Amino acid sequence: MTISLFSGQGSQYTGMGLDLAAADPSLEAIYETASSVLGFDLKKIIGESDAETLSRTIYAQPAIMATSLVCLEAAKKKGFSFGGVAGHSLGEYAAMVASGMLSMEDGFRVIKARAAAMDKVAQTAGGAMCAILKLSAADVERICEETEGYVVPANYNSSIQTVIAGEKAAVSAAAEAAAALKGRAVPLAVASAFHTKMMQPAADEFYQAVKDVTFKTPEVKFFSNVLGAELTDFSDMPSLLAKHIVSPVRFTAELAQMQEQGFDTFVEFGPKNVLTGLVKKTLKGVTALNCEGCTTLEEVVSL
Repeated sequence: MTISLFSGQGSQYTGMGLDLAAADPSLEAIYETASSVLGFDLKKIIGESDAETLSRTIYAQPAIMATSLVCLEAAKKKGFSFGGVAGHSLGEYAAMVASGMLSMEDGFRVIKARAAAMDKVAQTAGGAMCAILKLSAADVERICEETEGYVVPANYNSSIQTVIAGEKAAVSAAAEAAAALKGRAVPLAVASAFHTKMMQPAADEFYQAVKDVTFKTPEVKFFSNVLGAELTDFSDMPSLLAKHIVSPVRFTAELAQMQEQGFDTFVEFGPKNVLTGLVKKTLKGVTALNCEGCTTLEEVVSL
């Protein structure tokens, strides 16, 4: 069984996915839809922005989502099919469109609202995030609890990678404590402490913006970061997605349940191959690969 995964924020790079649109002009429709909703030329942002501009939340989130959907559509046109979807943080929005839960237009309306709300808070709230490697999630949780100030686990990425987030001083202190235990601390180039209570104003604003959007029951299995498991109740997605902004990403638990349900082929759509790497580190006996351009597309469709 095959599941489609969708990249999260931080994976963006200039020109990502544009070779696919150059090879198949029909894919331009995705950029056109996005640009119409967003109010700016998204394809131009992807193709011409420097790294600093593209990393801004208001650009990075829709840019990664569009790239992920272009990659998926290119694969589908060559016969690719899948029985489930999941995304990492931002990637969950591409997963909603891919699953049929949201229309393409509504998908970009929702991500526009999310990016704007998060960008606004990020510019004033401060905060930091840091990946802790080589330590168990339990060790990282204990370090956070024992550190003065506000710092919490934000992303459970693999058995030996947990991202922490919170106040800058507290994150720095927790990183030092992790290093003392032979862990490796890697600061992340992000604008704020995403997936923590520091983003609550963004969650509140986002909810008000999307509370009337129509969310349909997906056509394939949908796995949730908030639950760390398959989502089966779609009755109040605006509330769940607002909670998603301030809750940890339980990606490791999601992967375990996917495998338990029989998924053995994991294909990541979008820039870079971060999730592909996490799958390989977390699960045994599965196939994992990514699709981010023409070369990797051929590998996916030859499965």
